[in-house]
Amino acid sequence: MFKLYLAEAFSLKDKRQIIKSLNERLRNRFNVSVAETGLNDIWKNAQISVVCVSNDSINVDSMLSKVVNFLENDGRFIIEDYSIEKIH
Repeated sequence: MFKLYLAEAFSLKDKRQIIKSLNERLRNRFNVSVAETGLNDIWKNAQISVVCVSNDSINVDSMLSKVVNFLENDGRFIIEDYSIEKIH
C-alpha cells in the first residue's frame, strides 16, 4: 500500500488522470494488479495498492522492490508512506 502526495493535481480530474496513467504503467511494466484503495475524494493525495502473486518469495521481494524504485523515480508525486505485507 502506497500513500502518495500529488503536487501536480489541482482537481479530482487531474488526480484521476495521474492515477490511471500510473496504474496502466505499473500493470504493463511489472505485470502486477493495482487499485486505488483509499483517499478517493482528496485531490492532492492517493492511496494505491499493488499486488504480486508468486510461489517464490524471492521473486515477490524483487518485484516489489522494483515497483518501489519505479514509484520513487516518477516525478508526478511523492511517496509519503508505504508498507509491504506478505501472505504465505
